[in-house]
Amino acid sequence: MKPLYFCFAFLTFVFMIDTNAQVTPFEKSKGKETTTYYQAISFYQEIAKQYPNQAKLFTYGSTDFGKPLNVLVLSKEGVFNPAEIKKQHKAILLINNGIHPGEPEGVDASMMLSRDLLKNNKLPQHTVICIIPLYNIDGSFNRTGTSRANQNGPVAYGFRGNSKNLDLNRDFIKTDSKNAYTFQQIFNTWDPDIFVDTHTSNGADYQYTMTLIPTQKDKLNPVLSSYLTQTMLPYLYKNMKEKGFELIPYVNSIKQTPESGITGFLETPRYSTGYAALHNVIAFMPETHMLKSYDKRVESTYKLLETYISVVDRDAHTITENKRKANELTASQTEFPLEWQLDNSQFNEIEFKGFEGKQKPSEVSGYNRLYYDRNDPYTKTIKEYNTFKPSVKVNKPYAYIIPKAWDRVIDLLKTNGVKLQRLTKDSRLKVDMYYIEDMKTASRPFEGHYLHNDVKVRKLKQDIDFYEGDYVVFTDQPKNRYIMETLEPQATDSFFNWNFFDSILGQKEHFSAYIFEDTAAELLKNDASLRKKLEDEKAKNPEFAKSGSAQLNFIYKNSAYYEPTFMRYPIGRLEERTNLNLK
Repeated sequence: MKPLYFCFAFLTFVFMIDTNAQVTPFEKSKGKETTTYYQAISFYQEIAKQYPNQAKLFTYGSTDFGKPLNVLVLSKEGVFNPAEIKKQHKAILLINNGIHPGEPEGVDASMMLSRDLLKNNKLPQHTVICIIPLYNIDGSFNRTGTSRANQNGPVAYGFRGNSKNLDLNRDFIKTDSKNAYTFQQIFNTWDPDIFVDTHTSNGADYQYTMTLIPTQKDKLNPVLSSYLTQTMLPYLYKNMKEKGFELIPYVNSIKQTPESGITGFLETPRYSTGYAALHNVIAFMPETHMLKSYDKRVESTYKLLETYISVVDRDAHTITENKRKANELTASQTEFPLEWQLDNSQFNEIEFKGFEGKQKPSEVSGYNRLYYDRNDPYTKTIKEYNTFKPSVKVNKPYAYIIPKAWDRVIDLLKTNGVKLQRLTKDSRLKVDMYYIEDMKTASRPFEGHYLHNDVKVRKLKQDIDFYEGDYVVFTDQPKNRYIMETLEPQATDSFFNWNFFDSILGQKEHFSAYIFEDTAAELLKNDASLRKKLEDEKAKNPEFAKSGSAQLNFIYKNSAYYEPTFMRYPIGRLEERTNLNLK
């Protein structure tokens, strides 16, 4: 009887539609196919044409594929100006689909949901909905039915990488793609209060169709975190269970199977939800389970998006007021975490519905292999570790001074709503400068970069010449988290760690030993402190004392001949209030 029930539920979901309404490719195929890019855009164009007073399709920028990004905006009162919407204290919900086109549930669910909201006159009163129909347009054209080897449908779908073979859900801070740059223009134009980015999972097998990654609670401003954990998440879990799709946190198993416990997912700013958190936006990454049938995955996504709209509209005033408070607090915040680590001493116990993981001989190798026995379901209590604590913190400066040469950094700051001013005259300023003392660098490229990590810095107060046109970033802004986590080199996804400043890591001038020998002898003769420093180093380091070249290089590094910019991070930290000539 159970299969018949699911069949009936599927029929109800897919086929009980108005014959005059647009029908999606998903519905026409009885839940087996996902839409193409052209079909999706044509669908939304028709919706905007049919409901001009409540739906508008916007076009922004470009992608690496040469096509613009579209945003469908649904507004019950027909207000399509973001500034005006903010004045009316309405919440803005932004939904992003198809960042991984092989995970297209949100693409199909959003099409049907937007149609149904308009057709049934059920647009929310206090919320404006923005939908990006298909973000990775590039990957959606690279269409097969085999690239996601572990996934149960649809028949054909797009590819994870875009036309530059970038995973766009690793590109939000570094912004190597035009897709990410245009997305940031959209995000900062509409300034959403809640953000949802739809996905499909891999990993263990279990009974749930939908799992959920919310913004990691400890990374959020406490005002936002409190609402997320105490109000919004309980609402989502309760309502989705009532709708037949019980939620579970994203299954990030500690060991091979979920019984070992699961950990929260730390979404740093390279990810869409981590990027959103830098702007004090509560974000979610729903992940449907890849082994469930495609029709059920789309249905669960539809119902989850429907649930988001319900709770955001109900709590619109609270949500917008919380974001306003969080922005104010961020502007005045003095200390900022830059890196986080899981606290293994704290956990919650949650009910988990899985399938027993067992072993049997592999038909390929003959060795034992893992499999999940769907004939052996269980309900167990497991541990969820979801508390993170800061491992690196830094106090903000009064302002950052950025030489105008670093134009890519300047452009991204501007795109993300950071207020910048410019020096109107050359100025010699006393600032703190970082020297990169140590770091680790990946041995293989990740998304086109040899990522740095575990950065150690030495801070020196120096008199530095800055010039007319250089940029000043004051740290009294709601965008402080974006500022701090991109400009501080120790931050996990800092611009430094993503190789924006790698040119400072190369020494530009050197010396010829046979010439510098005489210069070094003269330096030692005339500088008692340098002589003492050399003798002290020889006394504590026997190997150094035996090496003439090491001693010569030591003198060079401690002389005026050594270039002060080698390994010096080029952005100055102005620690104290200073009168600057600005425009």
